[in-house]
Amino acid sequence: MAYAVKITEQPGPYRHLENRSAQELLTFINEQDRKVAPAVGECIPALTELVEGIVARMERGGRLFYIGAGTSGRLGVLDASECPPTYGVPPGMVIGVIAGGDRALRDSVESAEDSDNQAWADLAAYAPNADDTLVGIAASGTTPYVIGGLRRAREAGLLTGCVTCNPGAPVTEVCDHPIVAVVGPEVVTGSTRMKSGTAQKLILNMITTTVMIRLGRVKDNRMVDMKLSNAKLIDRGTKMIVESTGMPYEEARQRLLEAGSVRDVLDRS
Repeated sequence: MAYAVKITEQPGPYRHLENRSAQELLTFINEQDRKVAPAVGECIPALTELVEGIVARMERGGRLFYIGAGTSGRLGVLDASECPPTYGVPPGMVIGVIAGGDRALRDSVESAEDSDNQAWADLAAYAPNADDTLVGIAASGTTPYVIGGLRRAREAGLLTGCVTCNPGAPVTEVCDHPIVAVVGPEVVTGSTRMKSGTAQKLILNMITTTVMIRLGRVKDNRMVDMKLSNAKLIDRGTKMIVESTGMPYEEARQRLLEAGSVRDVLDRS
């Protein structure tokens, strides 16, 4: 498919939205959302190659970086920030970098995405090396911030990948592993925080979850290295121990609080 047709900018199938009822609008959005999971499923072969590359590098001490602007950048920061509490990994193992810096997480800094040199400058603070991986997130696939960052990272020997929703987009030409989820036009034309954003969120979840499982951060289907940061998680961890060992709840809870992690209790039981 020629890139001359940017799918994410094409008009959606529903017109005169301002004249529609709330129920109609919600139905339209839901009808389109149903297309996301199958489109992401088509990406699994390409995702498999990317994940295997990330795992190999992380086993050597490498890190995973995300870069993006706007919604794409926020999704990368979100995914990265959830890895330490969920899997007990250091905060510097998965890092999300957004165009415009942390202020852009809450406020629009849209012009920040127009520099093709800024992403690599932002990453320089982390001293990226050839054991690291950089994944650029750009629904349109044309964001200069992402394209420039990936190009420089590839030149520096990092493993590179991208997540986009436009086949043949420029971002796919500057990375080793392009992930392209073709979800089609949005209900509100060009509003890629919708289906495109949902697809990106699913893909990032898939990447880090699979990487962490392959790195041994999950036992059975349990996040045994999660941080015990609140009462809910202490209760969850206690129940994991009870289910795995048959230990009484109060004893399991006490051992968990003493050991500090579900894994430690299970390894000693």
